Amino acid sequence: QVQLVESGGGLVQAGGSLRLSCTASGNIVSINVMAWYRQAPGKQRELVAAVSRGGNINYRDSVKGRFTISRDNAKNTVYLQMNSLKPEDTAVYYCNADARAPSYLVVWGQGTQVTVSS
Repeated sequence: QVQLVESGGGLVQAGGSLRLSCTASGNIVSINVMAWYRQAPGKQRELVAAVSRGGNINYRDSVKGRFTISRDNAKNTVYLQMNSLKPEDTAVYYCNADARAPSYLVVWGQGTQVTVSS
C-alpha cells in the first residue's frame, strides 16, 4: 500500500503564487515518476508536470516558465511551485506516482483545490 498526501492549495489572486507538496508513504521500494495533474470543472484531467527519479522533467506548454516541479527522493516528496497564476489555472490538482511497493502501483492523491481569482 502506498498513500499520497497533498497540501498547499488555496485561493490566490491572479499573478500570485502557491506551492503544492505531495508526500508518499507506505511500503515503498522505489518511485519512478512523480507528477502533478489537474482537472477543471467539466474538463478532462490533464498532466501539468512530471519528474523522473533521475531528474528528467516535462511540463505542459501552458505552464512552462511559470511552474516548477521538483522532488526530494529521500523524502518521497514532490513539489509544484506555481508563479504568475492565471484564472485558467483554477482546478483540482492531483499528485500521481508510479511506485514499487514491492509490486508495481500507480497511485493518486486525494486532490487539492487551487482557485485563482481575476
